[in-house]
Amino acid sequence: MFNSKKKADEPATEEIKKTPETEKEETVKAEEKPEATEKETADVPALQKALEAAQAEVEKAKAELTQLTDVKLRLAAEYDNFRKRSQREKDAIYSDATASSVTTLLPIIDNVERALSVKNASAEDMRKGVEMIYTQAVQAFEKLGITSFGEVGEAFDPNIHHCVGTTDAEDIESGAIALVLQKGYKMGDKVIRPAMVQVAN
Repeated sequence: MFNSKKKADEPATEEIKKTPETEKEETVKAEEKPEATEKETADVPALQKALEAAQAEVEKAKAELTQLTDVKLRLAAEYDNFRKRSQREKDAIYSDATASSVTTLLPIIDNVERALSVKNASAEDMRKGVEMIYTQAVQAFEKLGITSFGEVGEAFDPNIHHCVGTTDAEDIESGAIALVLQKGYKMGDKVIRPAMVQVAN
């Protein structure tokens, strides 16, 4: 009896499952699925092209980065070589200039040594020897472009003169150099040593 009741209920269940509305929904869903699948399939080539384009851009950027890195390293190496070469040239110029100056002054040293080697020289001979050495030193300075300055009667200039005091001098104008304690020297416009002077009141 229980089984016959179950069989009686089965057609009703089957009828509920297959109502017109249910069949319509299934039909719509079945029609929609292929369209979505076609759209997704159609997007795959476009996505592949976009991916390939992006990968190409990445490779291009990597190549440019590598090139820029190489350029940077080369420039750094060239700058380092230039700096070292400039330092060597600077050192060489200083050495050459010093050697040239010493070569110009060596004859003076030679004459001083000769003067000192003379035994029992008279005061007059010694004076003449010193005058000759002084003249030779002035000539050597001229070759090097070095000139002296600081003479009595010159106007005092604090840029090139070093005043160590004032003094009364009747024949010297006030503010002018009255006494030179040590001459000054310059090379062109560059002051090597200022003149040490006293200025008239």
